[in-house]
Amino acid sequence: MRISKSTWYQILFIICVIIPFLNIYELSFATWLFTILITLKNNYSLEFFKYLLIFIVILILATIVGFFFNYEWYYILRDITYMLKPISGLLLGYQLFNDKIKSPYKFLLNAGIAIAVFHLTLVLYGIFVKNAKSVADIRYYGGYFNDFEIYTFILLVFQKELGYQLTKKRKYIYFVILSFSFFFYLARTNFIQFIILFMALKGLFVLNKKTITIFIGLIIITITGYAAVYYYNPVRNGKGVDEFLYKIKMAPGEAFSTKINRDDWKDFNDNYRSYENIRTVQQLSYNKNLIFGEGIGSQVDLKQKVYLGDMKLRYISILHNGYMTVLLKTGLVGLIIYLLSISFFFKNNNYKKNSRLKYIHLFFVGTGVFLIMSNWVFMGFYNLLDTKSLFIGFLFAYKHSILKEHV
Repeated sequence: MRISKSTWYQILFIICVIIPFLNIYELSFATWLFTILITLKNNYSLEFFKYLLIFIVILILATIVGFFFNYEWYYILRDITYMLKPISGLLLGYQLFNDKIKSPYKFLLNAGIAIAVFHLTLVLYGIFVKNAKSVADIRYYGGYFNDFEIYTFILLVFQKELGYQLTKKRKYIYFVILSFSFFFYLARTNFIQFIILFMALKGLFVLNKKTITIFIGLIIITITGYAAVYYYNPVRNGKGVDEFLYKIKMAPGEAFSTKINRDDWKDFNDNYRSYENIRTVQQLSYNKNLIFGEGIGSQVDLKQKVYLGDMKLRYISILHNGYMTVLLKTGLVGLIIYLLSISFFFKNNNYKKNSRLKYIHLFFVGTGVFLIMSNWVFMGFYNLLDTKSLFIGFLFAYKHSILKEHV
């Protein structure tokens, strides 16, 4: 039996979405690179090329700056693969779109369901085989986050608006699978991501009297909710939901603290991500490298060894903060260029006469809003486990296909 090109691309897309979940970056990078090489297109849209060029320029700038330092080849090559992450993800998503795909959103939905099933399998393994009971243990075995699944959940919620249909039975099954998978990540950023994308596709980021009222209401609800959690005072190693609520309580300080006591392990642990940012700025300022950074191969000296994953490290090449990672490699010049990758999603598009273009634009707007926060706490497209870049690359290609129909 001959497999159609669209089916073959679907299989490749699912593999490329799942493979980063194994948390072996070398395997993920090799798989993505191989898939890119076998799916190259003859042409790419100018809009997509302009967006991709932002990350290419950052990589080139970091490489040039790195020539002025004497780094080990291992760290140089590793940094190049890290800095290629958004480029490869966007290319993959774009190239795995095919004009013969009957329903592009179903194509993306199938990939999301596949990874959700894979995630739930890992969760069940952790709970019933490894006896994982705490939030930390469940996330250790099941995974810490997955932005692609949240996009998939939004695809399911806005099924009618996006112009495709599922049977009631299939929609119910998909909803149950994605809901359970979504919940068991127990990731604060994914909950925020869902709210942002939901609001975006509802058109609530188009400012008017109605949306301003809604924003004010959400701000009040958020402040009230956080106050309730704060005064409930969940404990660090509490049972069940307490552990998750403690992470919510500590969220503002974790990302924005400016003074951290390294000798107080609680303060250091709760605000570690801010500590990375502080050390990056201190190092670049002391070395007078704030303008152009320290290039490919550079590392931040944490001044003490810290457990990151299964390793104890003092020097790190990438940080939790995407802005700071770019600042380290390319300085303020590269950071300004990097900010264009976010502002790019907010540019005005003429989509009023085409509902398909409208919802692609709204996906882009929601992504831009989410990336503002995601880059601060989870590296945005530079995260080694990131797969949302495939989703965005796919949408760029889908948009180009729609525009070609009207030429």
